[in-house]
Amino acid sequence: MDNNNVVQENENKVVVEENAAKPKKKGRLTWSGVLLGILIGILVMFIPTVIFCAINLISYTRLKVRLDNINSSIVTQDVATKLDNLDAILNAYYYEDVDKEAEKDALYYGLMESVGDPYTCYYNEEEIAELYEDLSGNFQGIGAYIHKDVDADYCEIQSIIPNSPASTTDLQAGDVIIKVDDTDTFGMTLNEVVSMIRGDEGTTVVLTVSRGGEEKEISIVRAKVNAPSATYESLDNGIGLITITEFNDNTYEQFVEAKQQFIDNGDTSLIIDLRGNPGGNLDTVVNIAQEILPQGLVVYTEDKYGKREEYKCDGKKEMNVPIVVLVDGSSASASEILAGAIKDHNKGTLIGTTTFGKGIVQKLISLSDGTAVKVTVSKYYTPNGVNIHGTGIEPDIEVEFDADAYTEDGTDNQMEAAIEYLTK
Repeated sequence: MDNNNVVQENENKVVVEENAAKPKKKGRLTWSGVLLGILIGILVMFIPTVIFCAINLISYTRLKVRLDNINSSIVTQDVATKLDNLDAILNAYYYEDVDKEAEKDALYYGLMESVGDPYTCYYNEEEIAELYEDLSGNFQGIGAYIHKDVDADYCEIQSIIPNSPASTTDLQAGDVIIKVDDTDTFGMTLNEVVSMIRGDEGTTVVLTVSRGGEEKEISIVRAKVNAPSATYESLDNGIGLITITEFNDNTYEQFVEAKQQFIDNGDTSLIIDLRGNPGGNLDTVVNIAQEILPQGLVVYTEDKYGKREEYKCDGKKEMNVPIVVLVDGSSASASEILAGAIKDHNKGTLIGTTTFGKGIVQKLISLSDGTAVKVTVSKYYTPNGVNIHGTGIEPDIEVEFDADAYTEDGTDNQMEAAIEYLTK
């Protein structure tokens, strides 16, 4: 989750270049969509009491909301009348029949999109089911993480899941998704693009991507993806490597197993690879931090009312070995929480490039009709009180990734820099 959003599409997931060559197309969000969405939202407020099951994509909590105590003056009689008129115009003059269900969904999407935050959005029943599937770490799709920058027109491939359908193709991190099959994705939300890419096992999706100014068509056969999110590998010179690809429901348990492998193998220094990790669940990353850090603060959040919530470590499982954390521009959200906490506690050295810079928290609120909304509710801060939103975390040792060398012979110069640092 952050979600940072995947195909596996995280939350976060979360994070692309703009294509200035194409004129901006008119989006589906219209004034009528926004206003009617607002009307529908206000009507829901007349339900006396609704209990929502709230899932923060980076923290699991429960939330009880009384909608009748929430003030809203958006929908006036004039607005309601105008909405009725606009809907009547569509029904009378649009050259084809209007899909009422699609019309309703567009209104809900539009209302959430009106705040201008890419992480605040609406999920229909199908989309929320896919999101829960993603959080479990098991899904059907191509096996790639996708993100979208705040002001970007297109989504971008953030990273590829090993041993997934995408990993057997030419698809690469950094590819900008121009089309899904024959549909241009200009101006689409992350959820929309992800929904088109996802599909049943055995079916094929064609992605048109832009890379280095050239467009490529890549066909991918969808399959079940059940990739572990934390894995261990023993390198030379007593160096262990734990790679964390995301922070989902299974990651903590897998990290504990990887840590035990590190201990059993007798390795004496550790690399934690967070490159391309789009984030996920706050509870998960805090639990993992407790397996590494000394006693103290891991992270804290603050909402617009100034309410502060702290997440702490008791220090009972602190790792007292040299640690290097590999990060890059696609290390986001929960990845930055872990990297920031390790850096602030002086428990390890960050090597790579500046992280993505997602320092905000979302809460997923389930609605009674099986749909849900995700809302950005607070900022988070590293133990030293730094909010990294929009700036990211700078590494202690900057090493730009050499993509040409990796393509030519598989050389990972950032990994080599980490090994060299620990060896010395």
